[in-house]
Amino acid sequence: MIRVAVSVEGETEEEFINEVVAVHLLERDIHLQPVLLVGDVTVEHLALDMADLYWSYDFVTSLVDFYGFRDKGDASIEELEDRIRKSVVDKIRRSFDESRIFPYVQLHEFEGLLFSDVNAFGYLEISEETLYELRNIRSQFLSPEDINDNTETAPSKRLSSLMPRYDKRVAGTLIALETGLDTIRAECPRFNEWLTRMETLQGLS
Repeated sequence: MIRVAVSVEGETEEEFINEVVAVHLLERDIHLQPVLLVGDVTVEHLALDMADLYWSYDFVTSLVDFYGFRDKGDASIEELEDRIRKSVVDKIRRSFDESRIFPYVQLHEFEGLLFSDVNAFGYLEISEETLYELRNIRSQFLSPEDINDNTETAPSKRLSSLMPRYDKRVAGTLIALETGLDTIRAECPRFNEWLTRMETLQGLS
């Protein structure tokens, strides 16, 4: 069995890994273990966590949001992932296999994945008006991952505005399960690329 540590920024991502992604990969004899990152999400903090996990797992990755990443500055998401990887490498400072480290930053945040099929929100027994608004948001973007990185228009902000009582920890994973991993992968290319990479880890060990 391949053991993979996933440094996650919150309980919602932790639950999503446990209930959705890990179940899928276990069929390939790949075991995912989410590890909660306590505190602000910064390059330094995440790299320290991943460097520490490196010695206890076959591979180390992450699931953190681009939106709200404290010290991303003007970096693109690819540049940010590269900064994280280089920082992990610098902190290990010993002989190691760099291919075992692959940071992943979700564009723009986890909640974007939930827009892969907005009909799944019907599971929450929301009004037709709210469902219409969710469909309207989704129709404006090529992919759910393109939904704005902005303090007012980020996916989580849109959901909170439309559904003030929305509890992402409880509902997020339920909606993802209702949507189905195949649909999320088809709608979210960056997420699909990350998951595809993890599916191939068995042949790299």
